Amino acid sequence: MRIKDTGSLAKKFVRNASAAAGEYTSGVQASGQDWATNTAAAGDNYAAGVTAAISDGRFLRGVSEAGAQKFVQRATTLGAQRYPTGVGAAEAEWAKNTEPSLQVLRSLSLPPRRPKGDPGNQARANAVAMALRAHAIGK
Repeated sequence: MRIKDTGSLAKKFVRNASAAAGEYTSGVQASGQDWATNTAAAGDNYAAGVTAAISDGRFLRGVSEAGAQKFVQRATTLGAQRYPTGVGAAEAEWAKNTEPSLQVLRSLSLPPRRPKGDPGNQARANAVAMALRAHAIGK
């Protein structure tokens, strides 16, 4: 079997994938309900896969194989390029998802502030933590 060299195949992969942005978009637009249905039905498979990965030590092995340098290199190049765009695209969703927690905070009646270092200030922090936790778990 003749197979081209890896470098040529990698370039072809990037070239073809880059040219397929329109097909990607139309494919995603047409598959929303299928994604939701199939993803919801895959809950047990997801749990089994995660459990198997934990048992096999795959997460730690993947971290070890990638190494710190790969993380730093990718985060400072690709991640840094995508971060502003991703954050900008998330503005409305962030506001929608954050508002309920902000409402919880706005509704709190905290104990009075005490002097700096006073253990009574911990009661304020505890009230905030308990209210946000109750909200997060739906109680």
